[in-house]
Amino acid sequence: MAKKDDSSSSIKSKKSRIMNAIIFVVLLLGAVAMVFPLIYMVLSSFMTKNQILSANFSVIPKPWKFGKYAQVLQKGAFFRGVRNTMLIEVPVLLIGGFTSSLAAFSFSKLQFKGKNIAFLALLSTMMIPFAAVMIPQYVMFTRMGWTNSLLPLIIPGLFGNISIIFFLRQNLTSIPTSIAEAAKIDGCGYFKMYYSIFLPLMKGPLMTQLILWFMGIWNDFLAPTIFIQNDEWFTLQVVIRSFNSYYAVQSDYPLIMAASVISIIPTLLLFFFFQRYIIESLAVSGLKE
Repeated sequence: MAKKDDSSSSIKSKKSRIMNAIIFVVLLLGAVAMVFPLIYMVLSSFMTKNQILSANFSVIPKPWKFGKYAQVLQKGAFFRGVRNTMLIEVPVLLIGGFTSSLAAFSFSKLQFKGKNIAFLALLSTMMIPFAAVMIPQYVMFTRMGWTNSLLPLIIPGLFGNISIIFFLRQNLTSIPTSIAEAAKIDGCGYFKMYYSIFLPLMKGPLMTQLILWFMGIWNDFLAPTIFIQNDEWFTLQVVIRSFNSYYAVQSDYPLIMAASVISIIPTLLLFFFFQRYIIESLAVSGLKE
């Protein structure tokens, strides 16, 4: 019996090793398929035009050319796109992050009539795609005289982000309401309660959501294309699109790839520097009764 048990366990362990190897190979192939376009974009930025257009597909640049990055950085339109994007990022993330966290605190810890109905109504707007409202928004912003400026991209974000409000509210539900009641008994006002107690507790999730919001604004292409036609206010992604329209005619794909590589550097740096907050927000944490 002992020999049968040993043989059956060895067979199971062998099968498990084979399955683990198969799963590892499948995941590795999937990872390579996902990362390869990014790697090829970086490598092609060092290639010559003839190598990219050659019928013989190659990945390694022959020879390595570094001049396209300097050429991109010498263009005023690129830095103007970065400036315009940052003019959107800074007020939206600072004020919008504040209003979103304040709304999440209100929906989670305050008691007022119609709170759940208001939250469900707010939550239902997440199911409306931007494509369904972009034409009404364009008409409204045109009548207000906001088009061809950054205002349509800044003002709505100052009132908060629905997904951030939902995420932070769910995070705050793990914190006992008794903390808010005790602070209220001690004479703590609602805003002081939010700022001194609950804002530090949701610092990790808030930072994570702000990073994701930063990436969304940084990579946004559709909304700036709709609301802005003046190249003076083009955001970074629209500037890269204009590079694509102009330099693709000249088959200068290395320059387009170099501009794309430079544009993703801030988001990568932001992720690596603040990954601690992302990991903390994913961990199951919070105070318990």
